[in-house]
Amino acid sequence: MTRRIAIIEDDPAIGANYADALSAHGYTVQLHADRGSALVGLRDRLPDLVLLDIGLGGDPDAGFALCRELRSQSATLPIIFLTARDNEFDMVAGLRLGADDYVTKSVSLPHLLARVAALFRRAALGTAAEGGEETLNRGALTIDLKRFTVRWNGRAIDLTLTEFWLVHALARHPGHVKNREQLMAEAHIVVDDSTITSHIKRMRRKFTATDPGFDCIDTVYGLGYRWRSTD
Repeated sequence: MTRRIAIIEDDPAIGANYADALSAHGYTVQLHADRGSALVGLRDRLPDLVLLDIGLGGDPDAGFALCRELRSQSATLPIIFLTARDNEFDMVAGLRLGADDYVTKSVSLPHLLARVAALFRRAALGTAAEGGEETLNRGALTIDLKRFTVRWNGRAIDLTLTEFWLVHALARHPGHVKNREQLMAEAHIVVDDSTITSHIKRMRRKFTATDPGFDCIDTVYGLGYRWRSTD
């Protein structure tokens, strides 16, 4: 099955360049120049992945609004911000809205293609739990691998799919330190250090919003992260 990618980019030359590269690797590509045309074009059928700029058609934050709208339509749609804006504030804002990744336009095409392919590999997992596993329980934590849901003390934690897999990667082996490469492999993503850090910070905030005493995700400086067992 041919994967469908939507590129929302208001610079025709840049959009065509990415479209050509993705098409050459077997993807079907839709190009949209602004938020309005993207909403119309994607209304009846969502693509398999979205590459999204932030500034569109004179609106400096249109991409953020579109990300929020797309995420409300699908919790699992892979969304990658592809933008010239390389500051941490925008990256954190994009991930907070539910994007899976944030990439600047300085990224090489091979690296971008690797990040796209990693998200498609994750999507191919479908709802099949690893090794037949359906639920994972770690004290107050319950992970449902069929429904992609996480509960803490019985209360639902609203995680993105990327955050879900990161929590699962950490909680599978409490006390084991996971470095960036291990987390990427187990969460089925290809991102940089700052993106992993932002995802971890967001996960902590979501758990502490439910339980102010939550302290199960440790940072092991210079090494990575680990899940602190509450059993």
